[in-house]
Amino acid sequence: MKSTEKYLHDLKQWLQNTSDSPLEEMSDFFTKRLDDYEEHMLIWEKSYQMFAEVLPLKCQKILDLGCGTGLELDQIWKKNPDIEVTGVDLCQSMLDILLKKHSDKHLIIVCQDYFKYDFGYDKWDAVISFESLHHFLPERKKELYQKVYNGLKRGGVFVLGDYIACCDEEEELLRSVYLKRREQFAIPDDCFVHFDIPLTLEHERELLQNVGFVIEKVLDNPDGATILIAGK
Repeated sequence: MKSTEKYLHDLKQWLQNTSDSPLEEMSDFFTKRLDDYEEHMLIWEKSYQMFAEVLPLKCQKILDLGCGTGLELDQIWKKNPDIEVTGVDLCQSMLDILLKKHSDKHLIIVCQDYFKYDFGYDKWDAVISFESLHHFLPERKKELYQKVYNGLKRGGVFVLGDYIACCDEEEELLRSVYLKRREQFAIPDDCFVHFDIPLTLEHERELLQNVGFVIEKVLDNPDGATILIAGK
């Protein structure tokens, strides 16, 4: 309880200290931080390894949403170098790094908003996403999760690794600040910005279940990420 109280206190202080800071457009945010991005993201190294471990061996065709430079794919291809991957991301600079690292793999990159990407139907053995979807409101995520569900083959899995709100208070606080700042800085509805608005685990599970998924497993890592395996 004390650790949660301290976390919320520190979060509120940080939000107050940054209240006048404009929100950065998503692709611009990551492009500016490209030089040290992979080093920064290695705080989730155990989660990347877990991604590879929980992915069923039968999976051959994978869609990666918000793939970035492919840190989760580094581990997946170590386990099975023959897996075919389509990676979708808004930042072309990150996709260029992914291509350079894995030019020998079965890899298709798509520089696009994954909310607009055509997932198809009964096409993928697995859809994965790591530390990307906590930037979006639940209404948009539900729409996306329905596309994921429809795009998966029967028996396929959605492996989601993400930042999860510790409690309803954190979820509601970040959402209210996010909406206020979008209004404050007159950000158009179709512009994606870098600001965390995670859901609690309960609400994340509900979104997935409401579109038809069965939650097969939930794994918490010491590095702070939560991994959900949802089956079709």
